[in-house]
Amino acid sequence: MQWCKKIRDGSSDTGNVYTLLDAASLVSTSPLDLSDASAAPDFTALSFYKIFGFPDLGALIVRKSAAGIIEKRKFFGGGTVDMVLAQGMPWHAKKSTIHERLEDGTLPFHNIIALDSALSTHGRLFGSMSNVSFHTRYLAKRLHNRLAAMTHFNGQKVCHLYMSPESDFDNFTQGPIIAFNIRNSSGEWVGKSEVERLANVKKIHIRSGSHCNPGGTATSLGWTGPELLRNFSAGLRCGDDHDVMDGRPTGILRVSLGAVSNLRDIDAFARFIDEFYIEKEPELVSLVPPMEVVLQEPSFYVESLSVYPIKSCGAFKVPDGQRWEIKREGLAWDREWCLIHQGTGAALSMKKYPRMALIRPVIDLERGVLRITCGSDSKELEVSLRREITNLVTTSLCQSAKSSNVCGDRVVVQAYSSPTVASFFSNFLGVPCTLARFPPQISTRISNPTRSSRRSQRALMPGSFPEDPSPTSEQPPILLSNESPILLISRSSVNRLNENIKYSPRPSHSTQAKAVEADVFRANIVVAENLHQLANAERPYIEDTWESFSVGPEQLYFDVLGSCQRCQMVCIDPYTGTRREEPYSTLAKTRKINSKIVFGRHASLSSMELSQDAGNPKSCTVMVGDVVTPQIA
Repeated sequence: MQWCKKIRDGSSDTGNVYTLLDAASLVSTSPLDLSDASAAPDFTALSFYKIFGFPDLGALIVRKSAAGIIEKRKFFGGGTVDMVLAQGMPWHAKKSTIHERLEDGTLPFHNIIALDSALSTHGRLFGSMSNVSFHTRYLAKRLHNRLAAMTHFNGQKVCHLYMSPESDFDNFTQGPIIAFNIRNSSGEWVGKSEVERLANVKKIHIRSGSHCNPGGTATSLGWTGPELLRNFSAGLRCGDDHDVMDGRPTGILRVSLGAVSNLRDIDAFARFIDEFYIEKEPELVSLVPPMEVVLQEPSFYVESLSVYPIKSCGAFKVPDGQRWEIKREGLAWDREWCLIHQGTGAALSMKKYPRMALIRPVIDLERGVLRITCGSDSKELEVSLRREITNLVTTSLCQSAKSSNVCGDRVVVQAYSSPTVASFFSNFLGVPCTLARFPPQISTRISNPTRSSRRSQRALMPGSFPEDPSPTSEQPPILLSNESPILLISRSSVNRLNENIKYSPRPSHSTQAKAVEADVFRANIVVAENLHQLANAERPYIEDTWESFSVGPEQLYFDVLGSCQRCQMVCIDPYTGTRREEPYSTLAKTRKINSKIVFGRHASLSSMELSQDAGNPKSCTVMVGDVVTPQIA
C-alpha cells in the first residue's frame, strides 16, 4: 500500500489529491491489511458478494481525514439527520458519524445479518484469508503452466497468456486470475465469444471481453485510442461478438480461481482446451469427386417445411401436399410474433427461457387464426391472423419509446393488450410477458447473415468451406428472424453430425450421447437426397458449396447468403425444453470456420422472382416434396 503514501507525500496540493483502491477482486482471495493508517488509501471499495457469493453487499472504507469530500452532496435522506426544520428558514442537523450521514433510508438489515453467518462459515471452512491466498496461488500457477505448455501439432502455442513482467506467482505479485486468448495452428485468433459459449455448454464458467477494465485490456492487446474509436465506428460494442478486428482480438478470456476451486477444476479446464482447441494433426483434404461429376440429375427434394410464427417458440410443420406462400422476408407468418417481458419490454429468447420450446403454434388458414398450446396443458389460445384487429397497441421493447433490440436491431412491435393473452403465456413461463406482433405492414428489418470465408487455396468439397457469395447491394428484408429470411439445412448433414456425436470420445462415466433431431436447428427448409437413384449417395455438407438453388416446378430461385453461425440454443431439446451438451460440443470439433461454429445456410428468395412483373407480382409457393436444384460456387 506504499503507493498511496507516496502519492500523498509527493503531491504539492495534498488537499485535492485522494487515492482510491478497488479491492473487490483482491479481497476475494487475499488478506487486506490497512493497519498502517499513513499508507492506507483514502477510499477502499470491496465486495462481500465476491468473497461469499451471498449476501450481495459492498463496503466503502473511508479514512476519516478524507471524509469531508464525500459529504458535500446537496441532499439528504431519511435517517441521516438529527433534526430538520420544515417551516421557516431551511435548516437541518446531520448525524454525528460519517456512516450515519451517508446511509439514506432503510438499510438492508436482512443482508447485514446474513453477513455474520457468511463470515463465520467462511472462517470454519477455509480458516484465514492467508490460507485461501496460498491455495488459489498454487492452483493459478499450476493452471498457468499447463496452458503455457500447450502446443498444436506444428509447435504453435495454443494459449497467449497476458501477464505483467513484474508479476510472479512465487512472490505474491500475481493473483489467481489467468488472462489469455487462444490461437489455432495457423496462428489465427480464436473468437472469445465462441470459447465462452462452448465452455458454458460444458458447465465451465469463464468470462470474456474487457472485464470492466478497458484500460488494462487495451494495454494488453496493444490497442490505441484512435484504433478503438475506429473499431467503435465499425460496430464494436461491449459484450458483442466482434471478437477479432484488423487481425487482433478485441477482448480477453479470463479464468478466476477462488476458495472452493480445486485440482479437479484445473484438470477439467485443461481437458476442455485440449479437446476443443488443440489441433493434434493437420487437416486432411478429402478427395471426394466434385458435385458436378456425381450429380446426374436433380437429386434433392424438400423433406420438410417449418414455420416459426412466434420467435423462439415451437415450429409449425407445413402439412404434406399443401403449397405454402413464400415472400421476400421468408415463409408466410414466419417470426411475425414474439413474446415480450411486461416489466422490461425485452423480447424473450429460448436461450434464457428454454420452456418456450414447448409453446406450440398451429396456423389455421381456413379459420384465419393462430392456435397456441403450451406443453401438455389442454388450454388453447387463438389469435387472429388478420392484421386489422383492435387489441393491439404499438409499443416498444426495452427502454426506447419507439424501438427495441432484437438480435442487435432496433424494432417497433404491436403488443396485445388483452389480459387473457398475457396470463396465458405468463403462467406457463413463470415470467410476466405478453404476445407482440411485427407484421410486414409496420416495417421490416434488413438481413445480415454471418459471412465467413476460407483461404482460396482450400478445395471445394463436402465438409470444406468455400467462400460465401459476395453480398448483394440490397439485402433482403426480414421480420423477427435472427439473420436472414430462410434457413436451410440438409438431412445428410444432420446424419453425419449424429454419426460424429455417436463416435465422439466421452468420459468413461458418461452415457452415450443421444442423436439430435433436425428440429434443434430451427431451419425453415430441410432438404434431402433421393437415395433410390443409383448415382446418388449422401453428401454431407454439400450445401456449403451452393451459391443458389431453385425449388419446385416453377423453379423459384433462392440466393444463398452465407453460413449460419450457431450458439447454445441448439442444445435445447425442442420436445422437452431441457438443455444438454449436444450437438454444440460436436459441432465445435467438426464445423468451425474462422473460429465460428456453423451449420446450415442462410438464403432468401431471389429478387428477380419478385421483379418480373412489378404491376402484377406472382404468388411464390413451395411444398414438401418439391425438387431442389442447386447451383454450386
